[in-house]
Amino acid sequence: MSSATDVTALAGRVRERLAARHPGVPFGELRTLPGGHSGLTYSIAAGSASYVVKAVPPGQRPVGRNDVLRQAEVLRALTGSSVPVPEVFAVDDREPAWFAMEFVDGEAVEPVLDEHRLDPGLCRTRMLALAGVLRDLHGTQTEVTSELLDPTGELERWGRTMRAVPEDLRPGAEELLSRLASMVPDGMPPTLTHGDFRLGNVLCRGERPAAVVDWEIWSLGDPRIDLGWFLLFADHRNFPRLGRPVPGLPTEEELLAAYTDGRTELPDLAWFRALARTKMAAIMGHNLRRHREGKHHDPDQERLPPTIAAMIRTALDILAQRS
Repeated sequence: MSSATDVTALAGRVRERLAARHPGVPFGELRTLPGGHSGLTYSIAAGSASYVVKAVPPGQRPVGRNDVLRQAEVLRALTGSSVPVPEVFAVDDREPAWFAMEFVDGEAVEPVLDEHRLDPGLCRTRMLALAGVLRDLHGTQTEVTSELLDPTGELERWGRTMRAVPEDLRPGAEELLSRLASMVPDGMPPTLTHGDFRLGNVLCRGERPAAVVDWEIWSLGDPRIDLGWFLLFADHRNFPRLGRPVPGLPTEEELLAAYTDGRTELPDLAWFRALARTKMAAIMGHNLRRHREGKHHDPDQERLPPTIAAMIRTALDILAQRS
């Protein structure tokens, strides 16, 4: 957590870098934006213009989710492409590093998980439109570089997370990890991937996606990793005790058809659908463990066990149907 002194110092640096864009216009305060799970996220206004500022927490290394400069890099690479992203206006690599991007007005709602009053038809339209954005993302050619994540590497990554969760919270996980490891498909040519691509990470205005946000874990990797994750959020039944039904939401088949847009269906997608469930179970198990150990108190995490178990069970079912 940043002290008032840290925030004041950061605000001064931000105002100094953005002042040339707003000569003679007073800046507002640097205010914390709620809901962020990585780095520090703030908003600041200059007259009628608003910016989002992402910064490395003071005293922490700019690695992983705290590597805000890496996030700025991919946003800049995508500016002007068919993938809507916030425009980056300032980057400062002095410690602690930060960058400022435009404040995009919109709403990021995950239909099957968030409390909302959106029209179900609007949710359907947005999700189908987002399938096209994902297709465009995977087709974008950029100069960015990153560690390549193939199917084996992605499985190893989430397998480590899963095995750090107490065994009683992940029934069937060892069988699932073993079966996934025995069935790893050949990789596809790497594309730019988001890592957490879903409606909850996209600001929408009306029916259209206005900006894809939360690029903390982007990479170059197999596009089916993104696709399997995106499809997971099409059905509230994947999330016992957490999900809410949304009438008319696209099925996985409809989303896949919108993504492929008449092209040949991607091979071995069942493995990646099972991997997505493994990833979700591992993340939820990790969060529940942190709560129970007192590292991040959140009683709502106690609702997760049925969904963790369902993710593992249905992943095994998917693999059984594939074999």
